Amino acid sequence: MAPEVIIRKFQAKDRAAVRQIAYATALMGEPAGLFFQGQEVISDAFSLYFTDYEPGSCFVAEINDQIAGYLIGAKNKIAAETILNRQIALPLFLKALKSGIFLSLKNLIFIFSCLKDLLINGIKTPDFNRAYPATFHINIKDGYRGKGIGAKLINTYLEYLKIEGIPGTHLATMSDRAANFFLSQGFQQLYKGRRSYFRHILRRDVPLYIFGKRL
Repeated sequence: MAPEVIIRKFQAKDRAAVRQIAYATALMGEPAGLFFQGQEVISDAFSLYFTDYEPGSCFVAEINDQIAGYLIGAKNKIAAETILNRQIALPLFLKALKSGIFLSLKNLIFIFSCLKDLLINGIKTPDFNRAYPATFHINIKDGYRGKGIGAKLINTYLEYLKIEGIPGTHLATMSDRAANFFLSQGFQQLYKGRRSYFRHILRRDVPLYIFGKRL
């Protein structure tokens, strides 16, 4: 018999597991170490706002007392980005500087790739915050994928947003597999662009999808 999947609210004790999964899945489900050295910095960049500033909008999937995946969300993306820019960005930069990650050739290549992508593709995408104010990130640990955990996390989060009176949510992904998954969950594709900052690893550009769902 398959073990029971428990979807529950994030708790402080889950923080380390969420950070580990965030790092291990940062490159479209693959480890961030493929493109960047500095686990603490990457984990902060991907999860710190959600776990430390809005934990009430975060959920985890637990199997046999192990965290198999998470959905970390924000009820208002604009408000979350304001906190990120005003309270998190500078301390994170100083932490990165102190750790010496800017001395790593791998990291410098990635930073150069990001700057090149900025010049080629720009940074702006259409603004969907009015109709879809909430946002989220979802990742499942390797070995637990394909078991319906992602769908359970999303359903739980959407019910939470409805209770909170949030009219819609949106998210971005660079994975074609993830894009198909969100379509299967009733999300609508709102935008498709491309990004080139992983070209030095993947030898190709990757799509940038934005999906949204009204509640």
